[in-house]
This record gives sequence, C-alpha cells and structure tokens, in this order.
Amino acid sequence: MSPEIGSEFHWDPAALLSAERGGPPAWLPARRSLFATGCGALSEVLRLLAPGGRLHVPSYFCVGVAEALSERAPIAWYRHLPDGRGPRWETLRAGDGDVVLAQNLFGQERGGPWTAWIRAHPGIPVIEDHSHDPFSDWARDSEAAYVVASLRKTLPLPDGGLLWSPSGRELPRPRGPESAGAHLKLAAMLLKAAWLAGRPIAKEQFRELAQQGEHDLLGSAGPACAFTRAALPLIDVGGVLAAGAARARELAGLLSARTPAIELVGNGPFRLQLACASSRMRDALQAHLAANRIYAPVHWRQDRGRLWSGDHEAAEWAGRMLTLPADHRCGPGDLLRMAEVVTAFEPAVAA
Repeated sequence: MSPEIGSEFHWDPAALLSAERGGPPAWLPARRSLFATGCGALSEVLRLLAPGGRLHVPSYFCVGVAEALSERAPIAWYRHLPDGRGPRWETLRAGDGDVVLAQNLFGQERGGPWTAWIRAHPGIPVIEDHSHDPFSDWARDSEAAYVVASLRKTLPLPDGGLLWSPSGRELPRPRGPESAGAHLKLAAMLLKAAWLAGRPIAKEQFRELAQQGEHDLLGSAGPACAFTRAALPLIDVGGVLAAGAARARELAGLLSARTPAIELVGNGPFRLQLACASSRMRDALQAHLAANRIYAPVHWRQDRGRLWSGDHEAAEWAGRMLTLPADHRCGPGDLLRMAEVVTAFEPAVAA
C-alpha cells in the first residue's frame, strides 16, 4: 500500500506507452494549442469570442476559475448541479454576443443534450470543459466552438491546458513565457517519486515546491512547459484514464452498503464523489481522512461573502461534497484502506 493516498501526482514512467501499446497518439487533436493551464486557455478564447457579451457559467463550478474569467467577460450563471440531472435549460438565458461554458461534470455527463442545444442556437458559441474526462466520446465527437481540458487534473503532468476547436475556429496561441510554477511542480513530482520509493527525502520539501508551483501556475496563459509538451504524446492516456475509472467503480462497490449518512454521487470516471448530510460532517470526514493520510479534495467551495454562483442549491451541494482520490495510482490495498477509513468515520461526531 502507498504511504499516502491522493494529493499531487508524482512522476511515474509506468504511465508512458509500452512497446506493446505504442503507435501514433490518435486521441490527440491534430489542430491544438497547449497552454500552461485550462484557465489560461479559456481566458484567451474569451479574448476572441466575448469582447462585449456575457459568459454563462454552471452554478456548480470552480469559483476560482470563474473569478479569473470574470476579468474577460461579465459572468452569468445557469443551474447545473451534481445530481445527475444535467443543466436546467430554462436557467440558461444566453443571447446574441454571449458565450456559454459547458462542463462534463466529474466525467459523468453525456454530450447529446449539449449537441442538441448547440444545433438549436448556432449563433451562440459554446466552450466545453472536459477536464474530468479529457478524451471521452463526448469530447471526441464534440460540435462545440472550442473544447478545453486541464490535463494535470487527470494525468501525471506538471501543467497543461489542451485547447482545440471541433468546428474549425481560429485557435489562440499561448502568451508569454513558460510558467516557473510548472518547473516547481515538476521538481515536486520527481522528489515525491523518490520519497515514495523510500529515499530519505522530507515530505515538506516537495509539498512546499508543489504548493508554490500551483500558486505561481494558476491562471497562466503561457505555453505548457517543455516536459509536458514532450511527455504528453508518450503517455498511455487510455490506460491511465481507464485504470482511474475502474478504481473509482471498485471503491464505489466497497462503499455501496456503508453508512447512509454519506451518499455516493458517482462512480467515475473522475474519482469518487461523496455527498455528506451536512457541511460540518463533510469537513469532519475530510479531516478524518487526512489523519489517515488520505487526501480528499473539495469540488468546489462557494463562499457567499465573495464571488459565488448566487444559486443556493449549488452552494449547498458544494458545502456537502467530497472527492475520494481513487485514481490510477491506487492498488487493491489502497481502495480497501479508503473504504475502511470511511466506514470507521462516526457521523454522530460531526452532527
């Protein structure tokens, strides 16, 4: 079993294509731009598309990204919750000059409804965010104006915001130099790999590098670093993503009959989402997991005192959600340990 589960990726050569699985990367779009971050790619697309219109954003979305994009266009919100029901189309009131941001939330959505909406509104550009499942059938068959995927969310890369245009539109190019944050994150990935292999490296050393690197990288519209550009075509993307989805399904099976106070929201392909009965319970469960060296992120907090969606139901979901880090790195022992730690959590303590 791993000394810890989750947190930042380490660099693992096993993620690369083997001789048996070699060949041209058919999954990689031929016409593409590779930015340092997905947020930077979105920002540059908006520079082209929305000189005066609004950007319509899902109400359950990364607020930090929405805040950064608000510098390019005024934000309007439409309801899209992690309840499996998809967008509430009656809340999406886009008009001439506006742009719509769609998302494949946790990789669990289907593209048919969005394809129908795009065809019914040919004058309104749609940008699809496929960061949670970058090469799904929906992403491959998209009819959107643009598609973006933040690759470091699912692949062991220090940066990378992949942008392409299914409809053949002009592709903006990265602006400025590579981010120094990507180089810090790569250093952290290499040191973490050595730490996991038992080398005498202090965990704080690579954690500080990773945190500073993430801070410096956020929102960068520069190009992806040289390492990401070189490694991306060599990664066994299908194998990595399929393994992660399988691990999420396995963990869901282990937890399916556990405490009724914690609801399984999905079972992959992007890790495993839980919804607790309350925000206090969610925070207590997250702390309980961390005490057992399991690092479960929150997607995504909404602070009503700052920029937020204005959708109380979305904020309520955001206050209860937690993502268990079931991905390609997990072995059977890791999945069993996560299930045991969740099962040992006492909801009454957080009531």
